[in-house]
Amino acid sequence: MKDELTPIKIVKELDKYIIGQYKAKRAVAVAFRNRWRRQQVKNELRDEIMPNNIILIGPTGVGKTEIARRISKLTQAPFIKVEASKFTEVGYVGRDVESMVRELLSIAINEVRQELTKEVSVIALKMARERVLDKLTPKIPAKSDETEEEKEERQERYKRQREKMEQKLSIGKLDERELEINSSKSPLKQLESFTETGSGTIDFQIGDLLGGILPLKGEKKTKKMKVPEAITHYFQEESDRLVNREKVINIAKDRVQNNGIIFIDEIDKIASSDQKMGSDVSRSGVQRDLLPIVEGSNVPTKHGIVDTSHILFIAAGAFSHAKPSDLIPELQGRFPIREELNSLTKDDFIKILTLPKNSLTRQYKAMLDTEGVSLSFTEDALEMIAEYTAQANEKMEDIGARRLHTILNTILDEYLFDIPEKKIKTIVIESDFVTEKLQDIINSEDLSKYIL
Repeated sequence: MKDELTPIKIVKELDKYIIGQYKAKRAVAVAFRNRWRRQQVKNELRDEIMPNNIILIGPTGVGKTEIARRISKLTQAPFIKVEASKFTEVGYVGRDVESMVRELLSIAINEVRQELTKEVSVIALKMARERVLDKLTPKIPAKSDETEEEKEERQERYKRQREKMEQKLSIGKLDERELEINSSKSPLKQLESFTETGSGTIDFQIGDLLGGILPLKGEKKTKKMKVPEAITHYFQEESDRLVNREKVINIAKDRVQNNGIIFIDEIDKIASSDQKMGSDVSRSGVQRDLLPIVEGSNVPTKHGIVDTSHILFIAAGAFSHAKPSDLIPELQGRFPIREELNSLTKDDFIKILTLPKNSLTRQYKAMLDTEGVSLSFTEDALEMIAEYTAQANEKMEDIGARRLHTILNTILDEYLFDIPEKKIKTIVIESDFVTEKLQDIINSEDLSKYIL
């Protein structure tokens, strides 16, 4: 995390994407700054400072996940979102709780690998082009009785041929030329790629289990590739060779342990009620499985041990049928910060439609622009869309800003279908058109067709 990212600056950045919810943004910003402050502490007290884990309380679609996701991008912190309810799906066991840490490490490894690959990209690309040129201009064989003068002439001739080929390569004249490339794929590398995207304990055990069984020699294959594809192939090989695997893993582990974020959604679904039987036993068990991870424990992965003591955990839930106090006391104690997010109002919806850099109206404008169509909304139309969205959330389940997806898609449905067959160049959405499209739907007692 950069030292110039103060809490005030973090909140300002979050304001570009998330409307309202100041208290939640403030709490998350302070938690992140505290992590930076801990890392500046020089003595043994540094390891004693625990993260301020947070519970965000509020209905769906009000920005809980978006706050966590955006702040992870802003601070370049490894981030993963998991759903607490997934850990109860299979009987009393469910999914392995420790898998969230392993998946977070895999995400961090991929991010670090991409960063380091970018650093060596210039060298790797140069080496890849050289290897392609080696294929395009094989060396001229020497004669058995070659004199020193003939050797110099041969080398000079080869140099001229290579320079001409390099010029053609640079201006794209060789893009259609096919080359035979020897590619070898290591079974262990393929296995590693597979297990990194898997879940549970499989990624921890399968590499060690099968490492001695699979042949270590890669399977060599000759494949025909066009020149640009061959350059990409060699670029990947050279990048893999230049980027040190151990360095990638060490940097990734450090990021996870000191800057990682685990967002646990639907934590209210594992809150136990007063009746300790049936599924509540399972929920209580999941909470107890989560407890050591949140408290700080050593989780074994195929890349070594990961200490979770300083990972920031942000939990979220609607808590409409349960309360944070229904969580086991030990788990409650590990989430000292609690912030409640507000339901969205008509004014909030107007801001959501117009202010964020990634607003839905801007997304639809960008999509239709690819068809050569200019889309715009009048102020009255945006106000009417916000009004109908608020009404729909009041009449049915409150799904927050997600309702806007349904509303806008309903309004633009015919245009989205008819374009590009109909030669429409300009679309202006006005309030009368919005009313025509939505009034009967919103006033209907049966809104089930229009619910996400």
